[in-house]
Amino acid sequence: MNETIKRETPNHFSLPRRINRLGQLAYNLWWVWNPEGQQLFRQIRPRLWDELEHNPVAFLKKVERSYLNAAANDTYYLDMYDRVMKKFDDYLNGEDTWFKQQYPHLLNQQIAYFSFEFGLHESLPVYAGGLGILAGDHLKEASDLGLPLVGVGFIYNQGYFTQVITEDGWQETHTKHLVLEDAPIALLKDDEGNPITISVELPGRNVFARIWEVRVGRVSLFLLDSNLPVNSDADRQLTARLYSNDLEVRISQEILLGMGGVRALRRLGYQPQVWHMNEGHSAFLAVERALELVRKGKTFAEAAAEVRKTNVFTTHTPVPAGNDQFPLWLVDKYFSQIWPELGLTRDQFVDLGRQATPWGESFCMPVLALKLSEHANAVSELHGQVSRRMWHFLWPERAVEDVPIRHITNGVHTGTWLARRLRLLFDRYLGADWMKRIDDPQLWSQVENIPDGELWAVRQHLKRKLILYINDRARQRWQSGQYHPAQALASGVFLEPYSLTIGFARRFATYKRGGLILRDYDRLMRLVTNPDMPVQIIFAGKAHPADEPGKLLIQQVYRAVKDSRMGGRLVFLEDYDMNMARYLVQGVDVWLNNPRRPNEASGTSGMKAALNGVLNLSVMDGWWREGFNGLNGWAIGEDADPVDPNQQDEMDARSLYEQLEKDIIPLYYTNRSVDNIPTAWIARIKEAIRTLAPQFSTRRMVKEYLSEMYLACMEETEQETA
Repeated sequence: MNETIKRETPNHFSLPRRINRLGQLAYNLWWVWNPEGQQLFRQIRPRLWDELEHNPVAFLKKVERSYLNAAANDTYYLDMYDRVMKKFDDYLNGEDTWFKQQYPHLLNQQIAYFSFEFGLHESLPVYAGGLGILAGDHLKEASDLGLPLVGVGFIYNQGYFTQVITEDGWQETHTKHLVLEDAPIALLKDDEGNPITISVELPGRNVFARIWEVRVGRVSLFLLDSNLPVNSDADRQLTARLYSNDLEVRISQEILLGMGGVRALRRLGYQPQVWHMNEGHSAFLAVERALELVRKGKTFAEAAAEVRKTNVFTTHTPVPAGNDQFPLWLVDKYFSQIWPELGLTRDQFVDLGRQATPWGESFCMPVLALKLSEHANAVSELHGQVSRRMWHFLWPERAVEDVPIRHITNGVHTGTWLARRLRLLFDRYLGADWMKRIDDPQLWSQVENIPDGELWAVRQHLKRKLILYINDRARQRWQSGQYHPAQALASGVFLEPYSLTIGFARRFATYKRGGLILRDYDRLMRLVTNPDMPVQIIFAGKAHPADEPGKLLIQQVYRAVKDSRMGGRLVFLEDYDMNMARYLVQGVDVWLNNPRRPNEASGTSGMKAALNGVLNLSVMDGWWREGFNGLNGWAIGEDADPVDPNQQDEMDARSLYEQLEKDIIPLYYTNRSVDNIPTAWIARIKEAIRTLAPQFSTRRMVKEYLSEMYLACMEETEQETA
């Protein structure tokens, strides 16, 4: 980075000298995936830690001095503090990272990773769902491996939205403002103490943005923020919230992210050799990079060829309508000054993103990314097949199977999603260094050595923890005085710790079929209310504010939840976020996933569940098609191309009920040992962890990105500079 950039950790706190480095730890999200780091804050005042959504910056600002003094005089706490801070220092200063050991000659290279959202932790709500969570996990794994990677995105001071479910089940959306000064982020300033800014040209004006930094272990994430007095009121809102439906706002955001993101990295002194676009939102970075080269004297053809060699594009959307595209009049308005400078005609520029649609031609962001990227991938094997068919029109001279879009299946960051109790269990039975060998299948064969009783005790603990969390939420809502009694009951107060519990938590888009299990209502009721083998189902998830069918689906589920005949064994948890997700993927017994195949590009929630010994019951779509082996969970329906949607729904619902009735429920409740341990169920848990934990980790995923995509870009640059 440039020497003129100040990267000071803010010091808002007046901490006792003995524990004053808590302030430094608060501003590095390393604590997110190191439970002992979180314990340093929690131990001081647990209730306040939970009330402030586990935000260490807000916590250290608000906690009373008496609690800090007590911690500073507690021998046990100080021993833990010293141990954690040493581990933190060793991590940041470690010279033995995997990347350094494997590629010491590439340590001077840089990888830039662009994403519209980053899901790192609930205290930094700048994510909407799976795309952002994946991006956050990517950064954490890059840090663990020692990759020279930086992230670029937006800081949304109004985030996505807060969900409230009314008494009749309708989703209402509320705005929750993020107080940036209370978040674990730091504003970058120059030598004179002024915020570092960049600007982009929009029709009739320049829009300026300042840059915030989030430290994610060894990795930096830079977030752009247009909320500056120099901008108009409308432009100040460009980085206010995620996924606007206003196309002018959306194209302005994507210009700011793509073109402005490149300028931010240049301003900070970065010269990346790899430019990774996580989905098409940031594809204008390719236009900005081409502009840089044209301004240095190259033709557009030469510039595009050079840019293409070092661009990486990951597509996540298996449905054409789900990709960002803009009407051509909007492209005319926002880029009429750009194409002449590139030496292109209007049609030549539009050709970079042109796609035919039923309503006419549009400018499609993934098309732009694909045309200007040498390296492109889908996020599961089946999604790769779908993507090659979907984008075949860009390579009409090739056979579909030869379309240059490979697949790298998603993974999840083990440290973030693994329950602390299970981590301790793995420490005992997998070996002290198991976290360094997460992607080694041989390591995970040792799961068989864990005594059934110990593993079952941890699983039961995690379910009790989930139910206590749900009960506490319901109590808080009831005490607010704003909830009807039926809403309190729908929030899970009747949940039992020893009944088979199924989790369904995800975005409520219609293709995910959140109501599939309701299709035969009477049959479901018999399953749920069986006094000998009862079933509990926990639903959670948000619909996009503009998705009326998605909101109707939530209402359908919620009305079933409120049905007194279900006995309170159906539950809907409102305002799904990363904190709730951790409780669910760790605490339920079965993870249900039933999208309409092949619309689930990958999915990652089931991977998180499997890591924690939760068994998947899923359609053969996305990642589960690769993960299921017949013994590590259950499949809904067939591994076959879809039929008529209504017929497919009927067939999949029938398969879902049969799996529950004939296999899953009896397996959970019968074949118990004298100690009341379901031995056959435990055998499936061990098989799920053994087979799925290494294959669907970000350790494997990021290494694949490096070997299959990043290295080619880096070596291309090495050859040019040799």
